[in-house]
Amino acid sequence: MASIKRKYIDSHWLVFMFQGAVALIFGCLTLFTSSERSQNLIPVIGAALLALAVVEFANSLQRSRNKHGWLVATLVALFDAGFGITLVVMTNASMAVHLCLLAGYTIARGIFELILGFRTTVDPTDRFIWILCGLCGVVFGFVILNSGHLTNVDFVRFFGAYMLIFGISSLIYGNHNHVQQREVYGSSKGKITEKKSSAKAANSSRKAAKKN
Repeated sequence: MASIKRKYIDSHWLVFMFQGAVALIFGCLTLFTSSERSQNLIPVIGAALLALAVVEFANSLQRSRNKHGWLVATLVALFDAGFGITLVVMTNASMAVHLCLLAGYTIARGIFELILGFRTTVDPTDRFIWILCGLCGVVFGFVILNSGHLTNVDFVRFFGAYMLIFGISSLIYGNHNHVQQREVYGSSKGKITEKKSSAKAANSSRKAAKKN
């Protein structure tokens, strides 16, 4: 399972960049909203989770061609899609239901990111990003769960703050992953060039030996 998740976090860097952009946009919409009713904001959050699910489904399809890492991406996509659809369908539910749904999603997502950070990578930067994001998810999840006594949309704003952190973390990780992939590509290209040069030199040596 660890090897599958290792391949998942090595997904194409654009996946994390798209996720980060979606999370930032919808995080700002919910954090800095002027609305005072959760019923007006829950569909926005549901749309954000559905957008994240679309990105993950695209990631899953791309990874299925490589025969690895697609299962975790598919499960994450189904998780986001399930909560997104539930929020959209239950737009008119009570504030308590909305609060529990957002708290459950945030805690579950945070635990998943902690597992990725502790179990799937030895790179210190990767590990720090995933663990930080996971801790924020767990903390904000419990904050949301205990914010029912506050004004109507405070728990939604807490979720928006988590989405901002998740978005920034995804953008940073996507950029870091892009740099890593370029370094690996450059190293592999250098090795190939070196092998070709060695092969040419060997051929030249053999030809010179035959002439002599």
